[in-house]
Amino acid sequence: MAADPQRPAYADGERAAIYRAIRERRDMRHFAGGRVAPEVLARLLQAAHHAPSVGFMQPWRFIRVTDAQMRQRLQACVEAERQRTAEALGERQAAFLQLKVEGLCDAAELLVVALADGRDAHVFGRRTLPQMDLASVACAIQNLWLAARAEGLGMGWVSMFEPAAVGALLGLPAGAEPVALLSLGPVHDFYEEPMLQRERWARRAPLASVVFDGAWGRPADWLAGEGEGEGGGSHS
Repeated sequence: MAADPQRPAYADGERAAIYRAIRERRDMRHFAGGRVAPEVLARLLQAAHHAPSVGFMQPWRFIRVTDAQMRQRLQACVEAERQRTAEALGERQAAFLQLKVEGLCDAAELLVVALADGRDAHVFGRRTLPQMDLASVACAIQNLWLAARAEGLGMGWVSMFEPAAVGALLGLPAGAEPVALLSLGPVHDFYEEPMLQRERWARRAPLASVVFDGAWGRPADWLAGEGEGEGGGSHS
């Protein structure tokens, strides 16, 4: 049977579920242990692998870390960078050190996401914007994140580490680069608002402040009255 050329919109309930997952996704730091069934983990990774990528380069690589000692080593990398970040924050150092920035050893699963080696061979869509490999990986992480929320699982993206140190721990080849430590698993509950908003660290900017009409800085008057978002943060 030929495909419907009209590609109708999803039914109301299906469409609402997608927007709900987007709205309720949270960057989680508190986990309840437990486990993620293998078939669920496979579904989540399949969702990630169906992300768009520039030039169809598919630059994402996922490393599942189950060894407790390796998790502790990765956590130590995060802690070292946490201290350096605190020092760089100056007057906000004390407030920053009160924040919980990771749950690497508490979550049921830990995934390290890396950019693959050999990316320079992919020029399609990257000749003037080589960073589109990282943009593609971010799309894969977002797919995984939304799918995890739909499965009732929390996920946290930790980017506070020295890439070379993490790469050495996990044996990444030359040219590959780790970009995310993803904690994944059951949580006691999801934050009602992004954690960094709850802690009064930052807020999401109003939509109208980031959408322009025709040229930079020109207000999008049609967005008037859309209100402010639910909050913000590093990965919110």
